[in-house]
Amino acid sequence: MTTAVTTEITDGIAVVTVDNPPVNALGYDVRQGLADAVAQTDGDDSVRAVVLIAAGRTFMAGAEIKEFGKPMQDPGLPDVVLSIESARKPWVAAIHGTALGGGLEVALGCHYRIVDARAKLGLPEVHLGLIPGAGGTVRLPRVVPVARAAEMVATGRPIRAQDAVQIGLADRKSDGDLRVDAIAFAGDIAGDPLPEALVNRAPVDAPDEEKWREIAGKLVSKARGQNSVLRAVDAIGEAVQLDGTAALAVERQIFTELMQDPQSAALRHVFFAERSVGKLPELRGVDPRPLSQVGVIGGGTMGAGIAVALLLSGLHVIMIERDEDALAAGQGRVADTLMASVKRGLISPDKRDTLLKGFIGSTGYDALAQADLVIEAVFEDMDVKKQVFAALDAATRPDAVLATNTSYLDVNEIAASVADPSRVLGLHFFSPAHVMKLLEIVRPDQVADDVLATGFALGRQLGKIAVPAGVCDGFIGNRILSAYRRECDYMVEDGATPQEVDSAMKAYGFPMGIFAMQDMAGLDIGWAARKRRAPTRDPKERYVSIADRLCELGRFGQKTGAGWFNYPEGSRRGEPDPLVENIIAEEAAKNGIEQRDFTAEEIMDRILGAMVSEGRAILEEGIAASPEAIDVVMINGYGFPRWRGGPMFAAKVAEQGNG
Repeated sequence: MTTAVTTEITDGIAVVTVDNPPVNALGYDVRQGLADAVAQTDGDDSVRAVVLIAAGRTFMAGAEIKEFGKPMQDPGLPDVVLSIESARKPWVAAIHGTALGGGLEVALGCHYRIVDARAKLGLPEVHLGLIPGAGGTVRLPRVVPVARAAEMVATGRPIRAQDAVQIGLADRKSDGDLRVDAIAFAGDIAGDPLPEALVNRAPVDAPDEEKWREIAGKLVSKARGQNSVLRAVDAIGEAVQLDGTAALAVERQIFTELMQDPQSAALRHVFFAERSVGKLPELRGVDPRPLSQVGVIGGGTMGAGIAVALLLSGLHVIMIERDEDALAAGQGRVADTLMASVKRGLISPDKRDTLLKGFIGSTGYDALAQADLVIEAVFEDMDVKKQVFAALDAATRPDAVLATNTSYLDVNEIAASVADPSRVLGLHFFSPAHVMKLLEIVRPDQVADDVLATGFALGRQLGKIAVPAGVCDGFIGNRILSAYRRECDYMVEDGATPQEVDSAMKAYGFPMGIFAMQDMAGLDIGWAARKRRAPTRDPKERYVSIADRLCELGRFGQKTGAGWFNYPEGSRRGEPDPLVENIIAEEAAKNGIEQRDFTAEEIMDRILGAMVSEGRAILEEGIAASPEAIDVVMINGYGFPRWRGGPMFAAKVAEQGNG
């Protein structure tokens, strides 16, 4: 047996422990160790039952990353799972932390499962462009309802321990010492006949053809072109129709095909990129400053979202607003957002009450005297932000970190408004701030290393993907957004309709098009930015005035019922408006443009070309540290389809294909 897996036998119960830090990945040593443990316990007459448990902070969390894309050394995981399932002694999987991917497949090979109350279980392979490859699509619908199995495999979303018990994935929940409870459970079932292997069982509730079409249709409609989601649905459909052995063969065939799919290569690129972009060599060994109490300036949509994110991460929050009415509104937004989380089952009512006890408000900056970090989230106006930072400079401790949530403004100029610019950085959250995973950490010229390290530490605590960015107008994401939005404006003035542009983007895999996105965010935001840039705009640069004319009419998007599209009676689904079409035609005529038709392919070529061109400029200027950083920002902040790997990755693949 390998050192990654050890076996201890006491009173007839063998405890097989996997210890392969940091996440007990299923590399060769673990697979061989598990195969050896089956042989050892099967051959020992003193063993009545086996508990499979893991050391460290989690159960087995999937494949060994360094083995990705390489032939798996024997024994392969499918054979290991089958050997556990075929064991002569009952195996009980004791799950804590996360059982993901191959980890859950190993647990499904066990005859019983007991879960820690805080455990999560899932099959997230679709996020890597794959499906489960060690029997997950076959065994799961033979232990849980088929609709839930299909949802888990096709979405990759994990479920909580309580849900696992309710749907039959787990046999018992442990609210105390998992090891003790698992050993006791193993003792209880040791004398029972071995349950039938999952692979030999019938599906829990095989749906008829009409019901399956309904289940599959809902999942396929959300795929937006991602092959692994479509094939995951196929695999579950086959698993329900075929016997277990045949279904395993089909699963393996689909898994092998997807391993060669370019989408899988793109998704693996994103997987590694998201884990590497926030690791700065210059911060190695640099300790962040302590974080306990955080101030938030502003209680609007963004400020309230940031406050919620901070509260959910365990920090105490002080919200500052200009007067009592604004403060009450901001505190109400925070309370309402937390209540929405309660209604969605994300937190308990008691948890909400506890979080709100750590949330106070004030109209005076003196309440921030002991704050470790303050995040400014006021209106996007340089003079207003400078006034805020001057007040913060006077009210906070000299070692408190001061952050601005600006989307476009010069963080160096903001930092210059305090006595010690080294304590200032940018923390660009994305709305809604408590949901969106991306956090751009903007590093002004004079920022101290431990201040920057504090920004990344906060990102980790919030569960964000933190991407470093240099100072420029719009940083990484909004600068690229401005470039391709400008290209879309050109195409609309040249003859493409807003709905054609949006349709092309959705067909490519974006959740929504650029014009619908502007309507959702509010056209007044971009209008303010354009007016700010107007004095320095190159007079030779082509400028499209269509959006300005819409704003002059008070058409700011969904919030006013009209923008690029109409939104009748508060609808969130936009409808084309002849008034907008007339404005477009008038602007084209005024500028002497003869309009023409555009194909969807041409629209996307122009959009991607603008993204990549601006991305390369950002790299040359050192605003982004790598192409991977740009890809991560565009995927997590702007809806670029993950399965295409990001604009820089897609451009690289296209160039290699053309070469």
